[in-house]
Amino acid sequence: MKPDVVIVPCADYSEGETRTALERVLEPLGGLEWVGTGMRIVIKVNLVTSAKPEQAATTHPGLLCSLIRMLVEQGADVVVGDSPGGLYNAAFVNKVYAAAGMKAVEQCGGRLNQNFAESEARFPEGKVCRQFRYTSYLDGADAIIDFCKLKTHGMMAMTCGAKNMFGSIPGTVKPESHFRYPDPRDFARMIVDLNEYFKPQLTIVDAVECMEGNGPTGGTPRHMGALLAGDSPHKVDLVCAGLIGLKREEVPTLEAALERGLIPPSAAELTVEGDPAAFAISDFQRIATSNSHLFRGDGTSLRKRMKGVIMEKLLTQRPQVKSAECVGCGVCREVCPADAITLKGGKPGINRKKCIRCFCCQEFCPKSAMKVRRTTVARLLDR
Repeated sequence: MKPDVVIVPCADYSEGETRTALERVLEPLGGLEWVGTGMRIVIKVNLVTSAKPEQAATTHPGLLCSLIRMLVEQGADVVVGDSPGGLYNAAFVNKVYAAAGMKAVEQCGGRLNQNFAESEARFPEGKVCRQFRYTSYLDGADAIIDFCKLKTHGMMAMTCGAKNMFGSIPGTVKPESHFRYPDPRDFARMIVDLNEYFKPQLTIVDAVECMEGNGPTGGTPRHMGALLAGDSPHKVDLVCAGLIGLKREEVPTLEAALERGLIPPSAAELTVEGDPAAFAISDFQRIATSNSHLFRGDGTSLRKRMKGVIMEKLLTQRPQVKSAECVGCGVCREVCPADAITLKGGKPGINRKKCIRCFCCQEFCPKSAMKVRRTTVARLLDR
């Protein structure tokens, strides 16, 4: 019987190391025997922004190229793509490709996606997301491989396998999604809907160099030296959460997956090949989450609803700019889906009544000047 998740060591991104690690992590899952000649395989990578590989914000090209070579050896036609935050057109996305070292894809037998059309999906089975626009290059794929990066995340606490599929939404449509699903629980349900719609054949996690702290773009690289894989992005995420010290209930996408019966309550109930404890980092710098959504009650009791409103105001984290690091570029204002940010004296001011706490400003700040700030009450409760 195949394991749910496999974890193996991968010390660095050298060609020999990555090839060996990929073979070891895939072998218990049946290897790549399912890949046939002429199959069109789309590798959905994490290219959230124009970041160099050593910044640990994007899927590393070293691992990616080794996987492409293995797929090409099986006779597959391999396409690599993503939709970063921002314009979804050739000029912008190719700039991200270049920064992230993705040009190497074309040297190892794969192709970078150059189809920037959009398609419309109807998904009546979705929990909250039953109609949405997505990137057309995913159409016609015989299989999708979700090749993600393990990082912290302002809104979802962690971005890994499930969250990576949000990159199927065109960059210019992403703010609309945040505005449609401002509640972290509904946003997480939307992420699970996307995974259920696209059903990636395989999820692989680049956890060689992770991102801790102010992720998913402004944090600090942290060496873990691991590679994970599994058939279910949610089961892989459940193991990954434990590696960085997160509980299941702290990660909204895991709670949404549990709600739908896609994962067990604990990673201890999964069949895992390899030893996650050997890679777990006890002092991994996470983005502290308030979990105020857990206090919102069942919607029927007035007392519970009132308690939920109060707890949400007291505990919910919010974006805050560090003036000394801010250069007044205005990117945060441009990406804010709620139009809650204005520039005052060259610095961003946040309208707290309009802010939906999607943390797009924190995610895409090019200087990492926007931070996730916990309330005074939340910090006091941790003492």
